Amino acid sequence: MKKKNILIAAVMALFVFCMAGCGSKEKLKIYLPGEYMSDDLIPNFEKKYNVKVDVELFDSNEMMYTKVMAGGKYDVLIPSDYMIERLIKEDYLQKLDTSKLTNYSKIVSDIKKAPYNGYDPEAAYSVPYFWGTVGIVYNSETVPSAEVEGKGFGIMKDTKYAGKIYMYDSERDSFMIAFKDLGYSMNTSDENEIMAAYDWLVELNTTMSPTTVTDEVIDGMAQGRKDLAIVYSGDAAYILSENEKMRYYTPSYGTNVWVDAMVIPQNAANVDLAYKFIDYVISYDAAMSNTEAVGYASVNSDVLAEVTKEGGMYDGNEAYIPRTGYDKDEVFTDNEFLRKKLSELWIKVKASQ
Repeated sequence: MKKKNILIAAVMALFVFCMAGCGSKEKLKIYLPGEYMSDDLIPNFEKKYNVKVDVELFDSNEMMYTKVMAGGKYDVLIPSDYMIERLIKEDYLQKLDTSKLTNYSKIVSDIKKAPYNGYDPEAAYSVPYFWGTVGIVYNSETVPSAEVEGKGFGIMKDTKYAGKIYMYDSERDSFMIAFKDLGYSMNTSDENEIMAAYDWLVELNTTMSPTTVTDEVIDGMAQGRKDLAIVYSGDAAYILSENEKMRYYTPSYGTNVWVDAMVIPQNAANVDLAYKFIDYVISYDAAMSNTEAVGYASVNSDVLAEVTKEGGMYDGNEAYIPRTGYDKDEVFTDNEFLRKKLSELWIKVKASQ
């Protein structure tokens, strides 16, 4: 690019920036996972409060952690349960005053119970954003339901389906299904159990020829390219809505139940506006728009009831509503030993494919 064009581009960029935010508008900075909100949530909030919102996206909780520990400043973060637990331990988060949240009473009561609340048992630091499970999506025309229910996550190692499975490219979730199928806690610190799960995954890789993906699993299963897949419940809800042959199952011996939640860092620059944003997100209209767009279970009890009632958007969709009452379900905890061990072993697992 010529220098003249660079200068013009710089001037135009400064003009656009000032038009958008150089005035007297308050600013809010949020940091959340990618593709995790409706297109109109931010514009509607900006219009409602006459403010400017800067949105940054992260690919993983670990990426988020690295950035904020390096000095990144945000008013609202939306991490997962185990990462919130870590941030609480490290005194990075502010305690919340829920009296400032007019919609707080609308949060689904089940999220406040075990195992969902283990990361913040007093609900002192976080407000839920979405919740769900990890389970199996399968093609009911090629995989009998009785087989899936009988084998649980072990169905992923049934050689009848070799070359016809998706595994999710996540060390935590992959080791979770191995731990659960072996009858162990997914938060174990027992090295023998960890190595048994490692062997389980290596055997899967060497016998099943899995296709290991992330978001590609959504279109892949919606289009029926494979018979079986490990999928997050919200993505599964979309798959089931697109392909009537697909079913979702979470094993009775337990799975990962999770909550992603909104938190305010200690170094937040605009705390009052952060409270307004959190309260807005859990309000009926914003929560409805969010769950319709993203597919994950709403934390607003009225929205949850509306979309799952007869004729509702997710009526009959078994992947949408997270199950409750299974005492072997678990939330990931902040286990430093396990975190480091799985990071080391996952490299070897992927190399075995």
